[in-house]
Formats: sequence, C-alpha cells, structure tokens
Amino acid sequence: MTEAIEMAPYVRLRQICLAAPGIEPVSSDIADIMGLIVCYRDGNVAKYGLENALLPVDTILLEVVAPFQPGTAAGRFIDKTGGRGGYMAIFCCDDPDGRGKHANAIGVRTANVITHAPYHGVQLHPRDCRAAFIEFNHTDGSDDVLGPYPPAGPNWQKSIRKDVTQGLTGVEMQSPDPQGLAEHWGKIVGIAASKDAGGNPALKLPNCSFHFVKGAADLMTGLTFRVNDVARVRDAAKAKGCKVAGEGFELCGVTFKLAA
Repeated sequence: MTEAIEMAPYVRLRQICLAAPGIEPVSSDIADIMGLIVCYRDGNVAKYGLENALLPVDTILLEVVAPFQPGTAAGRFIDKTGGRGGYMAIFCCDDPDGRGKHANAIGVRTANVITHAPYHGVQLHPRDCRAAFIEFNHTDGSDDVLGPYPPAGPNWQKSIRKDVTQGLTGVEMQSPDPQGLAEHWGKIVGIAASKDAGGNPALKLPNCSFHFVKGAADLMTGLTFRVNDVARVRDAAKAKGCKVAGEGFELCGVTFKLAA
C-alpha cells in the first residue's frame, strides 16, 4: 500500500456519471430539485451511442448519460442493474497513463483511452473495477480545479450555482464485501482504505469521500450533497414525483442524500 499512499495527493474526484434510459426528464429534474444548471452537452459521446448533460456541483461535475441507440455499454449497464446504481467515477490526476498502467498491473484492464487535447483520459474496465467504471484524466494547464475542463464545455465555471446546493461531499458504494471493495478501489485510485464516522470502510479524497456499505451487489448507490435547506430540497423532489425517505430521495438509480 506504500505506493498507493504516495499517489494519493494527486487525485481528486472530478465527475460522477449516472446512466438513465433518457436524458429527460432526469437532467431537468436534477437541475430543478438541486438548484443546478446544465452547463454543457458533449457531442463527443454520440460516437458511443449516447447523449449527455453535465451540471456543476461546485467543482465536481454531475453527468447524466442516456443511450439513443441499442448496444451501448450504458444501455447494458441499465439492463444489468435494472436501472440501479451510478455508472462512472471520474478522477483528475497528474498522470492518467501511469495510473492506467498501475491498474493493469493489478489485473484491471483498460477499456478506453480518450484524447481531445488538452484533455486525456484513461477508462478502466467496469467488470475489473467492480461496481462502476473508473476513469483517470488530466487536462494540460488545469492544475486549478476551476481551470479548463473540456468535457464540461468552455465556460462550465459560469454555471456553478450555490443558492440551493453547496457541494457533493460523499459517494456511497454497496457490496456484499464492503471492505474488499474499498481495498480494491483504494489500490486502483491510490488511497489506503480507512474508516468513516460510522465505522464503514472509506476512501477519503481531498474533495470527497467514498463510503462502502453492506449490500446485495457491487453498486454505486448514493450521493451525499450539502444543501442550504434540506426540507426545501426534499419538498422539491417530492413535487417531481421522486420517492422521498428520511433526508433524501431516489433519482436516476441512486439515493440523493441531503445534509445541511
């Protein structure tokens, strides 16, 4: 684990991707409930048979992808999980190729390499990652988290809104073996597994934490958001017809957990 700990300072959560049967009404519902704005729709994903919408949550991007033709990886994911679970966790780092080679060395295959200069990304095989795709990417000249990030469009920073939602602070991962999944993701991402306040295995990044809980299958099952008014957001979700329980609601296959 020494190598993993040494790698840790150079990786941050950049983006969470959710898969939906259709872009609408999901992307509009997320925007309306959470007080967010769609900053970009990336035409580059069309070659994968997908359309998308990206919404900034402070400096982390929340993306929704939806297939518009049969035979897509996202479509297979939706069919396999019954529409449950997040699709991809995307991390920015200094050396995507190096992290890809490190993953390959521990038995995690590379699924796709994307280069749209100055952006370069390495996507790992979801079957080997377990639970969700992992991607590592880097944008030249973008060491600043508010710097350029081509997948989110040329002016994504101008779409950040904080009057309702302040940030995305946590990701919940479910597994029959939470400790094993946490250690596996820790080896891939380069962060030693620790424990959260509830005693669950966790990976603590500089800008977000991943929490691993007991469940029937390996899935990304929840996102925790810091909001200004939990009741207001919960009521907005209920008005959109979302299933509301406790301090959260269900949308696009995951639980949106709300914290003040």
